[in-house]
Amino acid sequence: MRVFITGGTGLIGSAVVAELLSGGHSVTALARSDASAARAEAAGAGALRGGLTDLDVLRSGAEQADGVIHLAFSNDFSSPEALARAIAEEGAALAAIGDALVGTDRPLVTVSGTPHVAGRASTEQDPLPLVGPVAGRSESVTRTLALASRGVRTSAVRMPRTVHNQGQGGFAGLLTDIARRTGVAGYPGDGAQRWPAVHALDAAVLFRLALEKAPAGTSWHAVDDEGDAVRDIAAVIGRRLNLPVKPVPQESFGPLGLIFATDQPSSSAHTRATLGWTPTHPRLLADLENIEA
Repeated sequence: MRVFITGGTGLIGSAVVAELLSGGHSVTALARSDASAARAEAAGAGALRGGLTDLDVLRSGAEQADGVIHLAFSNDFSSPEALARAIAEEGAALAAIGDALVGTDRPLVTVSGTPHVAGRASTEQDPLPLVGPVAGRSESVTRTLALASRGVRTSAVRMPRTVHNQGQGGFAGLLTDIARRTGVAGYPGDGAQRWPAVHALDAAVLFRLALEKAPAGTSWHAVDDEGDAVRDIAAVIGRRLNLPVKPVPQESFGPLGLIFATDQPSSSAHTRATLGWTPTHPRLLADLENIEA
């Protein structure tokens, strides 16, 4: 299959590209810079120059492909306004890609986060939240999945709060960055809230499986660790960086503070049983031992 991918040179995307190539697919990656294009080509993929705001480029990439995987997101969490711009940008990009695939029955795999459900681990059947700081992303994914009724084999891989590789990535990676900057391995509240996690190389396998065989309009959970307590995550970060570990005000985490403070475990039982997905790489707390002081 000829696959067009956005976000193909990031932590998750580079793993997905490698997985697709090893599975016999050819890949063209959206590249917004010469450096990104060089990374894609070094990995064995082709490069299509452009960014998420280049809607004509996105349509062209989708039209020339047998399937599309969308991963790109600006990850600008510096302010609520920056986050809102990133969400709007992604929504417009997904709409352009989806329109190009209407009536083709080709797969379009997009990405979202696992939802929060009070009192239990979320499942693949739970809806995405349509209120809160990332509600706009949920709306974009919901619209994309609805293209199943218009001849697009849409699916969504819901990612946990931390997608990691060699101690880097996800919300745990953000905690590490904040700890380096502030000198404290901090966590909001009492730290008992749980975050799900997955190794990037395991998540990549699920993206390939969704591309190859997920039914239209379906959602899947790329979850290995159902939920690690945030204070346990912070404890490893503090020990690896030789920094004190303690609670800090939720507000110090900016627009992500509310999400950081929420208990949000998640299950992937349906995904494993239906798609045959079996994670094999290190779990989060073990992988965080790779953090360098």
